[in-house]
Amino acid sequence: MKYINADKTNAWVQLASLVPPGGNFDSLRRVHTPSACGEVVDFAGTLTAERVGRCEVPMAGGLSYNWAAKAADEGTIRALQALADEQELISKYRALLDGEIVNTGEKRRVLHHLLRGQLGKPVVEGAKDLGEFYKAELERFSVFAANVRSGAVRGASGKPFKNAVQIGIGGSDLGPRAMYLALDNWGQRNGKKKLSAFFISNVDPDDASGVLSPLHLDETLFVLVSKSGTTQETLANELFVKDKLVRAGLDPARHLVAVTSETSPLAHNPSYLDSFYIDDFIGGRYSSTSAVGGVILSLAFGPDVFKEFLSGAHEADALALEGNIWKNASLLDALLGVWERNFLGYPVTAVLPYSQALSRFPAHLQQLDMESNGKRVNRYGEELSYATGPVVFGESGTNGQHSFYQFLHQGTDIVPLQFVGFAESQRQDDVEVDGSLSQIKLNANLAAQIVAFAKGKDDPDRNKFFPGRRPSSLIRGKQLAPAALGSLLAHFENKVMFQGFVWNLNSFDQEGVQLGKILTKKVLSGNSGAGTGDEVLDAYSLLLGVIP
Repeated sequence: MKYINADKTNAWVQLASLVPPGGNFDSLRRVHTPSACGEVVDFAGTLTAERVGRCEVPMAGGLSYNWAAKAADEGTIRALQALADEQELISKYRALLDGEIVNTGEKRRVLHHLLRGQLGKPVVEGAKDLGEFYKAELERFSVFAANVRSGAVRGASGKPFKNAVQIGIGGSDLGPRAMYLALDNWGQRNGKKKLSAFFISNVDPDDASGVLSPLHLDETLFVLVSKSGTTQETLANELFVKDKLVRAGLDPARHLVAVTSETSPLAHNPSYLDSFYIDDFIGGRYSSTSAVGGVILSLAFGPDVFKEFLSGAHEADALALEGNIWKNASLLDALLGVWERNFLGYPVTAVLPYSQALSRFPAHLQQLDMESNGKRVNRYGEELSYATGPVVFGESGTNGQHSFYQFLHQGTDIVPLQFVGFAESQRQDDVEVDGSLSQIKLNANLAAQIVAFAKGKDDPDRNKFFPGRRPSSLIRGKQLAPAALGSLLAHFENKVMFQGFVWNLNSFDQEGVQLGKILTKKVLSGNSGAGTGDEVLDAYSLLLGVIP
């Protein structure tokens, strides 16, 4: 298997030849070649119901991916397929599933897919079968969660737990928080929610204090998440919580569990009710399907719900093994993103879920994508000559419409859009106003925005002119339920993975976050007044009151 820079492939040259003069969407719309969906690239002028119906790929969990409003024709798709084949994307995915070391920076395996079920060969580390290890941990924290939910495990006062608070940061917070919020209304509606979940992440003391102040600590279980057991922000917040528990006359050891690695200081530690384990092969931003997300989700909604979530992700992982771009939604999404990033020159993409339940999903995808593929060197440390991962941002609809859509519709930059929508609400609690239910109004807004972005509007008043030709995709489903959520999560994880393989990146490390941590430690080690010896660092530390 070969790992080469994308611009060294024949397909890259072919794709470059397809870019119209000017290399932007305004010129691309004037290309009139037959598309794979029976239309033409100028979808702004010829987007039809037939194209919308044909440009759709089934996903796991009852979802579908629709790319009718993308600037891609048959020639583009053929060239993207050639790029996938030449870069051996499916073979590289299989190697990852088989436990090969694909991360040359940290020289480790990448095994988050194994958390949701075996797709490759058995993966053994020393004498440990990692697939069996992950299954055993899943069963351990499933039993623990069931016992907490039933009242068999209680706090120091003897009261059953009503709340669970996760203490973590980065991937130990963003993904689990987004998944919890995504299932909260569904869990309430379906009688699955037992514990309310809360999250503390920021080292800012106002975060922990604000979360804890309304809670009854004697009814609250804390889930401390740190793979290394040394994360500064997380340990600071743990001490904050322990101090509050002690002041309330409660034994912290009866109110804390840990999610960590077996080699960390938190492992096998009597200071916790129990500890559940992951390892170095599970990156933080890919850990929602591990104990990192599994403990809090199982406490809140029950182990069976978490396993439904895993099944949706596993089904999506299996579908991602399909080599035909027309049948593999995550591969197609990834390659269309490469087309937009590298050949149409769009550096930003927006994730726009028309579901309040997914309000924190864009924040999770921001970390997933930008921490994975925000790299300027390849797997061998060589500087790249092409753009890599885009800037990712987003907000749930219709809130975003009243915030930044002005920029998206009439701004000078074109931003590809990733819409997500569902036919039904989670709570099934609605009211008819002006002849339609609110859920219908929500989806009417979504349909209208896709067409408005694509077609625009001509107007002699240039303030009211909409240029259109803003490309978008749509992931749709019946309802946001656990399996659908697992599918949605795995879709984006696999999309990011495939793009990293195309660009020849180490997508599974995050060296870019380390320097700030090192300098922070340097400042804190000298905050007695002596300073750090670095003039500029000391100057800012003095301004911020770190150094007296």
